Amino acid sequence: MSIITGPNMAGKSTYMRQTALICMMAQIGSFVPASQASLCVCDRIFTRVGASDDLASGQSTFMVEMTEVANILRNATRNSLVILDEIGRGTSTFDGLAIAWAVVEHISNTKLIGAKTLFATHYHELSELEGTMPGVNNYCILVKERGDDIVFLRKIAAGGADKSYGIQVAKLAGVPDSVTERAKELIEELSSADIATRAREIAEATPAASKRKPVKRTDEVEAGQLSLFDAMNNDTIIDEISKIDITSMTPMDALNTLYNLQNKIKNRI
Repeated sequence: MSIITGPNMAGKSTYMRQTALICMMAQIGSFVPASQASLCVCDRIFTRVGASDDLASGQSTFMVEMTEVANILRNATRNSLVILDEIGRGTSTFDGLAIAWAVVEHISNTKLIGAKTLFATHYHELSELEGTMPGVNNYCILVKERGDDIVFLRKIAAGGADKSYGIQVAKLAGVPDSVTERAKELIEELSSADIATRAREIAEATPAASKRKPVKRTDEVEAGQLSLFDAMNNDTIIDEISKIDITSMTPMDALNTLYNLQNKIKNRI
C-alpha cells in the first residue's frame, strides 16, 4: 500500500494510471516505456479515479464513488492491483478522512485483502499510518516553492507531503487575488484547529493490521454481554430501512423515504 500525496496538477493521477496501463501492457506481452521492468502477474486491475455523478440512475458523485469502492473491497484479492484516487473527497472532511483511513486499513490487511495498492489523497493525516501498519509506505510528488508560486518537478520521492498547495494552484488557474488572499487568511485560522495531531495519536494506537482481531458479528456476542440492538431486533422501522434498495432510488425518492421514516419516528416519541 503506497499512499501518494502532493498538490493538484502535480501528477498523482497520471502516475497511478500509467502504472495500471504498464501493468496491463506487460501482462499481454506488449512493450512498456522503460529500459527495464519487473512486474508480477495480477489477476485483476481495479481503479477508482475521476469524479462524476450518474444522473440517469439518480446517483450522486459520492454515491458512485462509494459503490465502486464497495465493489473493489468485495472482489479484490492479494494478487490484484488497486488504484484509488482521493477516496472520500465527496463528503465532509471528517467523514471522508474516516472512510479513507478505514479503506487503507482494510486493503492493507493481508488477512482481508492485502492487494498491491496506489492510494492518492489530500488527507495528509493518512501519512501517519506508515510505520504503524505493515506494508504501508508514503510517497509524494515533488514541487518547488518560489515565493507564492510553485513549480511542479514531475518527480516522485519517498515520504509524505505536508501540504496540498491548493491556494497556489487556484492562483495558477486565474482565481482573483482578492479570493486567494482571503483564503490564505482563513487557512491560518483553520490550521489552529489542525487534526493532524489527533490523527497521529489514532495511528499510534492503531494495532498492526496483521494483529487486528476481526469485528464480532452481533450474533456472536458473548454470553452475558447485552447487545445495544437486542431491543430493536423486531423494530418495524429497522426492518423497513434494511429492505430499502438505495442503489435504485432517485434523490427525490430518497428524500421522500427519509421524510416518511422521520415522521414515523416522531409519532413514536
